[in-house]
Amino acid sequence: MIHVDSPVWPAHGRLWAHLVSDVSLAELHVFAELLGAPRRGFDRDHYDIPAERVPVALWLGAHYATSRDIARMLRAANLRIPKHLARPPPPPLVR
Repeated sequence: MIHVDSPVWPAHGRLWAHLVSDVSLAELHVFAELLGAPRRGFDRDHYDIPAERVPVALWLGAHYATSRDIARMLRAANLRIPKHLARPPPPPLVR
């Protein structure tokens, strides 16, 4: 199932919401494409979507959830990817 929270995250002069799936990243990517969200909006385990796309996401079938609920759902589905694990490992030291 796809979930979206309230657009309360400010960046680039706009407010942003999180779009997530509690099933799979594949489901999330398909929904984001239907929504017209660019792939660059994907951040580890969610899409950042601007406030004006939230009503469209809900119309397409996303369910409203609080930010806290979204984090809980991602952890429960083993889809949560913390920032420190999403970074590529540093290159090996050359001696």
